Amino acid sequence: MKMTTDLLIANPCDDEEDNMAMLCCHSAQGDMFLMSRYPDEDELEITLDGEPSTLDGVKVTLSPTLLKIEIAAADADALNGDDVLEITYNPDVTDVAEVELTLQNILKGTGTYISQL
Repeated sequence: MKMTTDLLIANPCDDEEDNMAMLCCHSAQGDMFLMSRYPDEDELEITLDGEPSTLDGVKVTLSPTLLKIEIAAADADALNGDDVLEITYNPDVTDVAEVELTLQNILKGTGTYISQL
C-alpha cells in the first residue's frame, strides 16, 4: 500500500495523553494513518481510516522522503490486506528529527526502527 502526504505529524510524548507517542498523516487522497503507543504498553496501535489494530513486531524504516512500515503477513488486515505501507512525505515541511524521536519511542521494546537519514 502506498500513500503520499506533505506532512508527517509527530509527538514523541504527549503529556495530555498519558505520555503517548503518536505519528499521523493525511494522504493526498484523504486517507488517514495513525501509529501510537503508550509507554507502559507492549504493543503499538495502527489506525488506518478509523480502523484500529494492535500490533507488535513492526519494522519501520525512515529515509529522507519515505516512511516504510512493515507488519507480519498475519496482521495484513491492519493495512487493508497489505503487509507494507510506504508513505512518501515532504521533508521541507515535516520536522524529521521529531518524527525520528517519535518512532524511536513508539518502537522501543516492541518493534524495529531503521534510520536511513
